[in-house]
Amino acid sequence: MTQSKLLGVCAWLSERFNADVTLIRIIFVVATIVGVGSPILIYLILALVKPRD
Repeated sequence: MTQSKLLGVCAWLSERFNADVTLIRIIFVVATIVGVGSPILIYLILALVKPRD
């Protein structure tokens, strides 16, 4: 997980689902701006749930 930026959630998700990390980050940013659901809360929960390296 060499592409982690803040808490490593997007890099972890991209590794887990074999997706592009940039696409995951864009989805989180757009969801935060548009206000779909609660992406910041989801991000923080995923940071607590993801395994440590």
